[in-house]
Amino acid sequence: MLSEKQLFDKCITVVLKSEGGYQCHPNDAGNWYKGKLVGTKYGIAAKFFGGQYDIKNLTKEQAKEIYHKYYWFPMRLYGIEDENVILHMFDMGVNSGKRNAIRMAQRIAGTIPDGVVGHFTRRAINCYDGNFLEDYKDARRGYYIRLSERKPSYKVFRKGWLKRIDKTKFV
Repeated sequence: MLSEKQLFDKCITVVLKSEGGYQCHPNDAGNWYKGKLVGTKYGIAAKFFGGQYDIKNLTKEQAKEIYHKYYWFPMRLYGIEDENVILHMFDMGVNSGKRNAIRMAQRIAGTIPDGVVGHFTRRAINCYDGNFLEDYKDARRGYYIRLSERKPSYKVFRKGWLKRIDKTKFV
């Protein structure tokens, strides 16, 4: 099994391919900071990090540090046996929120959806009777479809979100 650092490095490579470079779409709520359209780079949104970082000039190394500190470490995914499940949960956490990604996994695994990965969540995912990865991917698809139906301004992103699920895999 890979070390936690090796696994993070492997996962972040895939996530950064989906997140891409700088974008400044006005329909993306994450691109706004204090009423100003600032943008997102490598998926690091102005909404959350605009006060700490110069988003437009953010380096890939800074983005990796942010992802490790604010996403990877708090999600506590290491110990889930299937690296592909870890990748999808991490990717969902980056794209739609850590607690949201974890609660989705907990509902599928049949544990209390508290948004915190602990021993019971890891065990439930590792012992899941079925194909957890495929069930998680289906839940992601449903989430993005419902989100884009609830918020019509997000429909422009739906096709990309759904493609992202299929592209989220190790090469």
